[in-house]
Amino acid sequence: MMEIESCSSDGRFKLYDQLELLEFKDKYVIKSVASPDQGFSIGRRDGNIEPINDETFSGSPSQSSTIYGVAGTIRLLAGKYVLVITSRKEVGTFLGFPIFQVTSMKFLSCNEALKFSTYQEKKDEAYFMNLLKIVEATPGLYYSYETDITLNLQRRYKLAEGWMAKPIWKQADPRFVWNRVLVEELIECKLKLKDLPAIITLVSRRCTRRLGTRMWRRGANFEGDTANFIETEQLLEIEGFKSSLLQIRGSIPLLWEQIVDLSYKPQFKIIDHDQMPKVVERHFHDILQRYGEVVAVDLTNKHGDEGKLSAAYAAQMQKIPNVRYVPFDFHHVCGSSNFDNLQVLYDQIQQQFENQGYLFVDSVGNILEEQKGVIRSNCIDCLDRTNVTQNYLAQKSLSLQLERVGVLSSTECISMFSEEYRKFRTLWAEQGDELSLEYAGTHALKGDLVRYGKQTLSGVIKDGMSAITRYYLNNFHDGVRQDALDLISGHYTVNRNGPSPFQLNGFETFSYLPLASALVIGGLTLTSFSLQQAGRNAQQYLSSVVWAGLTAGVIAVVKANGRQFCSRPRLCGLR
Repeated sequence: MMEIESCSSDGRFKLYDQLELLEFKDKYVIKSVASPDQGFSIGRRDGNIEPINDETFSGSPSQSSTIYGVAGTIRLLAGKYVLVITSRKEVGTFLGFPIFQVTSMKFLSCNEALKFSTYQEKKDEAYFMNLLKIVEATPGLYYSYETDITLNLQRRYKLAEGWMAKPIWKQADPRFVWNRVLVEELIECKLKLKDLPAIITLVSRRCTRRLGTRMWRRGANFEGDTANFIETEQLLEIEGFKSSLLQIRGSIPLLWEQIVDLSYKPQFKIIDHDQMPKVVERHFHDILQRYGEVVAVDLTNKHGDEGKLSAAYAAQMQKIPNVRYVPFDFHHVCGSSNFDNLQVLYDQIQQQFENQGYLFVDSVGNILEEQKGVIRSNCIDCLDRTNVTQNYLAQKSLSLQLERVGVLSSTECISMFSEEYRKFRTLWAEQGDELSLEYAGTHALKGDLVRYGKQTLSGVIKDGMSAITRYYLNNFHDGVRQDALDLISGHYTVNRNGPSPFQLNGFETFSYLPLASALVIGGLTLTSFSLQQAGRNAQQYLSSVVWAGLTAGVIAVVKANGRQFCSRPRLCGLR
């Protein structure tokens, strides 16, 4: 997140948390409420950005409003747009600093070139602007005015004091800055446990390198970056001590895809490429460099299509030194409700997990222990089974940390304290919902296992509704959402001199789906009606056969061209 920034007397950089947006005929002016001389203007005709001066405020603004941040700028065919945060909500703290969730955003148009554009350019710009509207409604975006939430606690303590005195944007880990590309132009222009107050903070940082939606970003790219790669940090603050546990998740790091085709479970396809071993090697080399020792926990099924994918993963992992691969068939061992059976997995990795440890810092800031490795968990989507498993490991580590500071005895664990344990589970369940909304568009499945440790009837119904919603979104919406993510993250750059990405050749997908659906429903209705009339008039039998044949033909065409009827990304396609 980008803000107007100043340097305080102690050398620390400050972000102003309230800004005033003034709308003039020829420009927007954004200035600090606390320090009105700090700000900049953006030309509405050409998008030029300039620091404010005495000449900036000539004339009277047509409108004035309060905003809470400038997230960046993006250039489309007709010109520039500026993304501002129009509302926010404080949702918690990180190391004592307030954390805010973006609740609404707005794009300001800074161009007049659209009126001189061609028909195709106007059509393309309309589609791009529709993608920007999707971006405006994107959930799960967080920021802080006072600290960098992209850095985990261990890295923060290991950085030099001079580094931490830099502007927040310079401290940040670029993998987890959602608007990194957008800000380039603007840069440099409570728990109680045993009556002891304890703060547990859960921060999940989603990597932008292979950003996307569930079905359109699977596996890894050739650089070894995986889809839905997330670093989750569980931070405990109690009695002046701080401790931090890092876990990571990410798609199976092979070259594979699962393209929607109207079926409920599209088939997995492993891409046969001679670079496959290098892809896996690059992925784990990066993790080893960043986190130390790695235990790769694979939670996929060991039969069917998942089994084939898991077997291919296992075969590649035999070639990777210094990484332990642990296959664990979550569905087979835990079923739909036996959460406690994760102890079987824990027994296999306990020694390494506890040896990896966690970051532990005393009340004066001395590092008493560092985390020496990480558990990398995955299922297929890295959402539901993964979240249940990470919650289980986090619970085990939390009990060890509380024992170390003397809050728990060696025979106690966090699950013995019902109210505190309920809050802990709820925290993890809500995090799982957030991550699932971003990747799959629905709340997480198996949320009951995290919240209550068992499946409930209402949970089964909720999971069923979420599964249906995922099917609809994956097939008929996520292609457009993928385009929005590719545009806002900088994976796609608008080029006015290049060909339009929206001039499709051959079978045009989107316009035929409503027609095909209407034909199928109409055909089934007329077939049913003809059969009802057949007893009264023998000639109706022939009509029934004709309508049934036509309906079957339409269904066959739809099935054979299932992929073509689904929403597909137009900007980057599969990457």
